[in-house]
Amino acid sequence: PAIGVAIRRALRHAYDVRVATRAAEALRWVTAGERFDVVFCDLMMPERTGMDFYEDLRDVAPELLERVVFVTGGTFTDRTRAFLDALPNPRLDKPFDVRDLRVAILGRLR
Repeated sequence: PAIGVAIRRALRHAYDVRVATRAAEALRWVTAGERFDVVFCDLMMPERTGMDFYEDLRDVAPELLERVVFVTGGTFTDRTRAFLDALPNPRLDKPFDVRDLRVAILGRLR
């Protein structure tokens, strides 16, 4: 939750920012028809991982897959590393700063 609050504070003056602390909440928004230009997705979330969330997006909103930026603390299992290595999506390693967020957003908006 603290990372979500920090991202919202850092970006709220330039972007409309929504923060979910659980994958199920974000999926409800997407399945209700909300669309997002960029999705920051932490790999470690309560109940479902970022990998699970990404796979769920594949089923409900595949057009969002290329807009996902993964956020991670840098500790990887073999499964997580293989998952990230197989995708073209960028990732932000914690700690990151506002400049890193903005660069990631611009990279996804192209």
